[in-house]
Amino acid sequence: MEQAKPQYFIVEASVLPEVYRKVAEAKRLLETGEERTVNGAARRTGISRSAFYKYKDAVRPFRDMLHGGVVTVQMLLRDQPGALSSVLNLLADWGGNVLTINQAIPGGGAAAVTVGLETGGLSSGVEELLAVLRERPEVIRCEVLAG
Repeated sequence: MEQAKPQYFIVEASVLPEVYRKVAEAKRLLETGEERTVNGAARRTGISRSAFYKYKDAVRPFRDMLHGGVVTVQMLLRDQPGALSSVLNLLADWGGNVLTINQAIPGGGAAAVTVGLETGGLSSGVEELLAVLRERPEVIRCEVLAG
């Protein structure tokens, strides 16, 4: 018997049954180390362990699709002293962990830079970070390639 392929939906959290939000919170508590055991996380969020195990693989906050993983950000930076340093400092200030940097040799007054960024420590979402980067005078273009 062939197993059905999973289907995914993006749904605003307020319309979901409360148990799904609590499972997501319990997972967060475990991932951050605020709780060490499933029992502790379940108790703290007010759900049963069986509810946690039933839904843990199916419930994931949308931010986890970009948050808590690794994204590849491509930027076109102006060819000016300190441009890359300024961008890297901004990423660090937001809690991003730069894993890789690849910068092309500047040409035509700009250089392409690709950054592999771990997003687990970001103080806000990736979308907000990209918006701030795009406002920087040294950034000509900025987009997520993968993540």
